[in-house]
Amino acid sequence: MRFIGVSTTNSSINKVFPKWSELLDLNAELQGLDIPIGSTLAKYREAIIEMQSDSSCVGALVTTHKIALFDSAKELFSSFDQFASACGEISCVKIVDGKVEGAAKDPITAGLAIEEFLPRGYFKNGADALIFGDGGAATAIAWYLTGLADPPRKIHFFGIDSNRLDHLTKVIASRPGSDLVVTHTSSATLVSKILNSLNSGSLIINATGMGKDIPGSPMPDGVSFPKGSVIWELNYRGSLEFLKQAQSEALHSELKVYDGWRYFIHGWSSVVAEVFDIKLTPELMVQLSEAAEIAKQ
Repeated sequence: MRFIGVSTTNSSINKVFPKWSELLDLNAELQGLDIPIGSTLAKYREAIIEMQSDSSCVGALVTTHKIALFDSAKELFSSFDQFASACGEISCVKIVDGKVEGAAKDPITAGLAIEEFLPRGYFKNGADALIFGDGGAATAIAWYLTGLADPPRKIHFFGIDSNRLDHLTKVIASRPGSDLVVTHTSSATLVSKILNSLNSGSLIINATGMGKDIPGSPMPDGVSFPKGSVIWELNYRGSLEFLKQAQSEALHSELKVYDGWRYFIHGWSSVVAEVFDIKLTPELMVQLSEAAEIAKQ
């Protein structure tokens, strides 16, 4: 199985996958495939063609390059699941009898991770959501939040690519809560202004690669989080500047701060289950989670 990302060598999955392979009796190994941010379309096509021509390869998990892979190589796929087609992204590649299938698991896994720290009906109190990011993870979160029975009062997205922000808006256009979404091109002044307009207890997410794939934070220095906010850093490894900003302010601003570890577990387990035709049960998820703890030691 392949792992398509930017810096795959440093991922905890390299410690976790052998344990999962043993637990699930997969008899499989994981091979990282690093593709730099901003690569040519040909690079993504080459990755799919290489996997398709390797008879021992059963599929791949895709991290940073979900949208780029879909845009550049979609004609190489024989089919897509509902979310891949709707969101225009691929997080899971499955190869069956030489045919390549694509799926987007993030709309499901993002929701599962959020529901672990936010109770059902949380946004009934009028809390907003602010998401830094305009890529596949941000689009998946938009899909999830706009489908809630009780969505946030407003859902703000800050990105650096206007085309991706337009893509996000188109993807969720038919969702029940699409009218709640507001997109912005990132600037320190505008971020500060919108943060000051949020209600207390709002959900604020770093869905960018900053703090993992590239250093830095989308949160400007000197700007405070709204009191009582729930802060979610999707990354769990790297320099994690955004997470550190939130942690330093947690006590003073009564923040609840979470990293991306559970998102990592849900994301990888769902793709492994898809690629190897495994049914994920609550009992199996407990076993996989316990086995993954080796990466934290």
